[in-house]
Amino acid sequence: MSASLSWTGRRVLVTGAGGFIGSHLTECLSRLGAQAVAFCRYNSQGSAGWLARLPREARAAITVRFGDIRDQTFVEGCCERIDTVFHLAAQVSIPYSFGSVQDVIDTNIRGTFNVLEAVRKRGCRRLVHTSTSEVYGTPQTIPITESHPLTAQSPYSASKIAADKLCESYAHTYGLPVVTLRPFNTYGPRQSTRAVIPTILTQLLAGRQEVDLGSLDPRRDFTYVDDTVRGFLAAAATPGIEGAVVHLGTGLTVSIAELLALCCEVTSVRAVPKAVSERMRPPHSEVWVLQSDRARARDLLGWEPLVPLREGLAITCAWLREHLSCYDVGQRHD
Repeated sequence: MSASLSWTGRRVLVTGAGGFIGSHLTECLSRLGAQAVAFCRYNSQGSAGWLARLPREARAAITVRFGDIRDQTFVEGCCERIDTVFHLAAQVSIPYSFGSVQDVIDTNIRGTFNVLEAVRKRGCRRLVHTSTSEVYGTPQTIPITESHPLTAQSPYSASKIAADKLCESYAHTYGLPVVTLRPFNTYGPRQSTRAVIPTILTQLLAGRQEVDLGSLDPRRDFTYVDDTVRGFLAAAATPGIEGAVVHLGTGLTVSIAELLALCCEVTSVRAVPKAVSERMRPPHSEVWVLQSDRARARDLLGWEPLVPLREGLAITCAWLREHLSCYDVGQRHD
């Protein structure tokens, strides 16, 4: 079971801190009193992503470091005097991975190697590595347990399998204190339209009565971002679970068609799906169902999801209403 851990004064590093889950996790750690170091990818605008939109007081409590996860020297320097590393930096777009395999490999595999080496050399107390439910492909059995075979149905999932196996090897070879989390389709405020929920909601909020979508048949297990963040904190705090792989999911699924109906309810907009003429995801790459078995998260971490899907969609919808100008409604999920 999860043990409580005081984050006050504890130095933590979050890679990918400017992104969706990373910004929520960094903000939460800072609120809990941690000395949060946010690793953000360097860009010419000097933007820390969603962290830049936090209230001024919250931003001031977070140290932002700009660099590249593929730069081993920089990554090692960021891990100096760090207690806990949360590794979320990755190229996460499946469609992008079809045409940019080398970038995905360099970022997701070499980047993870750099973090592992830095944690090993700097003697950090715990590394929480972020995997994905996509590593299973279309499953042989459901719900999916952590022992289910891994199947790479996209270059992205192949890169994450390789990164996970690197973590496994470092746990066995060097006794590295790493825990691997596999979130199942996290959603919530700040998520980009690479994901299906903001794709649907932004189109509905823009007044569209025909919503551009890919296939309506796949089923997904959606977890609200605050629940996912609690899982990360529990994985960092629980003693004696080094080397473990743990799911973060609700154990429930909805189809994309059912999801569209729920989004119409929370937005009070009537709409129908619009067929798309060109698929961004090749047919043999489609993963038809992802449904987690959450028993290990409950037993090891004491973690249970708390936010029902409809409630989480309503919260996300309210946030998107206020931030719709940040989104290109012309983008779509596939």
